[in-house]
Amino acid sequence: MSNLKPDSVIACLDCPDHVQAVLDASMWASVRLQAPIGLLYSVPSLQQKAAVNYSGCLNIDDENTLLEQFTSHEHLSNSELKAQGKLLLHQAAAYCEQHRHKRQVYTLHRHEPLIESLDYVDAKSQLVVIGHHLTCKATLSGLVRLSQCPILVTHTTFLPPTTALFAFDNRATAHKMLNWLCKTPLVRALTIHIVMVGKDTSHNCDALREAYAKLKQAGINCKRCLIESRDVTAALIHYQNEHHIGLLMTGAFGQSRLRELLQGSDTKKLLSSTKTPYLLFPKD
Repeated sequence: MSNLKPDSVIACLDCPDHVQAVLDASMWASVRLQAPIGLLYSVPSLQQKAAVNYSGCLNIDDENTLLEQFTSHEHLSNSELKAQGKLLLHQAAAYCEQHRHKRQVYTLHRHEPLIESLDYVDAKSQLVVIGHHLTCKATLSGLVRLSQCPILVTHTTFLPPTTALFAFDNRATAHKMLNWLCKTPLVRALTIHIVMVGKDTSHNCDALREAYAKLKQAGINCKRCLIESRDVTAALIHYQNEHHIGLLMTGAFGQSRLRELLQGSDTKKLLSSTKTPYLLFPKD
C-alpha cells in the first residue's frame, strides 16, 4: 500500500553534496505551500552499488557515525544499501525536526532507480526538490524532461529567495507557468521580474505587457523587462546577476527537439550556468 501523501513537497535525497540544501529548500516550500514533505530515497541499482559517501551531509546534533562506517567499503551489499538509506532518511527527518518544521514529514524508501521513483510521485505531488549533482546514471536534464511536476533544483547551499526571475518566451509552457504563478502561494511573497529575451517588436511588447498585467492582477509585486539578445542564457544570467535575483524560473525544455539539436537547449545551458535555485515548470 502506498504511503505517498497527495500534494506533497518531495525532497530527493539521492545527492550527497546537496542533502542539507534540498531539505532547507523543501522546508521553505512546504511552509509556503502548506504541504507535507516526503523524504525520498531510492536504493541504487546493482550496477550502482559502489558506496556513496553520505557522511557529513547533514549538520545535526547526533552522535550517530554509522553513515561514515558505510563508506569504509568500496561496495555495499543490498542489505547494507537499504540500511544506509534507512539511516539517511532517519537523519533527514531529525534535521527537519531540529529546525522546528511545522508541517508533516514522512519517508519514502524506494527500492528502484530514481527515475522510476520520480515517476511514482510525479502526478500526486506539488513540487519536487532535487540537488544539482546526482549519483544516478540518469542526467538531471533527463529527469526534468520526463517530469509532469514542477521541479526546484538547488545547489550546495539554499538561501530563501526574496526575488525571482521568470523567463517568459510567449510559448505555451510559459503561459501555463504564468497561470500557475498567479495561483501558487510558493512565490506570492516574492518580487517577480518577468523578463523576455527577443526582438523589440510590438508583438513581443504586447505579450510581455499582458503577462505582467496578469501577475499584477493576481496581487504579485513584479517588474518587466525585454532584452534584445541572440543568446538567451547569457542575457538571463546577466540580468539575474545584475539585479541580485535569488531564484530563476523557466519552462522546462520548451523548444522543439529539432531546435535543441541545431542550437542546443536553453534549459540545459541554464542548468549549468545559474548558481541559484532554479524552478522548472513541465512542458505541455
